[in-house]
Formats: sequence, structure tokens, C-alpha cells
Amino acid sequence: MTKEAIANRVELGELLPLMEEFYTIQGEGAHTGTPAYFIRVGGCDVGCHWCDVKESWDAAIHPPTEAAAIVANAKKYSKTIVITGGEPLMWDMNHLTRMLKAEGLNVHIETSGAYELSGHWDWICLSPKKRMLPKPRIYEEAHELKVIIYNKNDFAFAEEHAEKVNGKCELFLQPEWSVREKMTPFIVEYVMANPKWKVSLQTHKYLNIP
Repeated sequence: MTKEAIANRVELGELLPLMEEFYTIQGEGAHTGTPAYFIRVGGCDVGCHWCDVKESWDAAIHPPTEAAAIVANAKKYSKTIVITGGEPLMWDMNHLTRMLKAEGLNVHIETSGAYELSGHWDWICLSPKKRMLPKPRIYEEAHELKVIIYNKNDFAFAEEHAEKVNGKCELFLQPEWSVREKMTPFIVEYVMANPKWKVSLQTHKYLNIP
């Protein structure tokens, strides 16, 4: 296949730069503790300095992989599939998610919302970042708002985005891992004073699993 043909199929979402895929326990947010198959797509230009998967940023180093092959692997392991990155909405998610839904799977996404929403989703976790703010539509569609707390200024950032999401959206505050011991007490105090929020922890890291 020529480079041009590959590029065209990537643009259509028939091929995706697959970084990794694995079956594990969801460690964060509303579905913490439940088994899920994760599909990590390469490519991200949001550039969070504390990102723990910086190797996902360069899409070019991750092989363009047939969406059909990704689906064939995923359906062997779990009824719940989580598409993450990187930033998965850099790519057209319609083709992949249509195929996953055709297999009767529940399809989730974890996204910054910095790109236009594509795909067919049962659960959208929106985790906004300051460098590239979410597109307007995703606030209406999000099931979960998960804001990473790196310092105290992030509480005001969280409230700004909580005002934009729909009324059924669940709200979570999660300490950035490298400052968890410092920031967790502040998060606990904040949630107790503002009970519309819940605490999210990266429990998979405590369990030492992917």
C-alpha cells in the first residue's frame, strides 16, 4: 500500500496509529473497579507537562493498524471498551466505534475534548486541559467531567468547566499523580465543602496494574 493510500485510510479512520491495547481494571472516574479493554491511540498535541504517557504524543511512531483487527482483539476480552490516548479525537472515530457497537460492545472514550467529537459512544469522559480547551459540543454530550488537580488554581478551572456541562454529567476531581500526597487532602476538603464533586484516584497505579 502506498503512503498516500495509507494516509487516506487513516483520514477515514479505517487505519489508526495504535500504541497499545490491553485488558485491565478501569482505575479512574465513574467506572473505577470495573474490567475494561483499553485501546490507546497514538497522537496528541495537547502537551500536558505532567502527562504519564508522553510516548503516545508522536503518532508517526505507532503503526497504522486496521480498525477491523483492533475490534477482533477487543471483543475477545470485554464487553466494555475504552478508547484513550494520546488524544483519540485527533482521528475520525466513526468507523472504529461503529464496528465495536455492531459487536454489541459498550464503547467509552477518555478525551480532552480539544478536537471535534466523532464516534458513537456509550460513555464520554471529558478531562479538559488548559493548553487546548474543549470544543463546545462535547460539554453537551459528556457523561463525566474529570479535572486533574495539580495545584490549588485548578479548583477554579474545574468550576469553570462544571458550569458548561449538562446537568446529568458526573463531576470528579483527581490529583495529578506526582503531587498526590500534597493535593489529595485539599481535594478531600474541597469535595466535602462542594458535594456535587466526587474524588477520583488513579487506583490502577496503587494496584500496580496497567
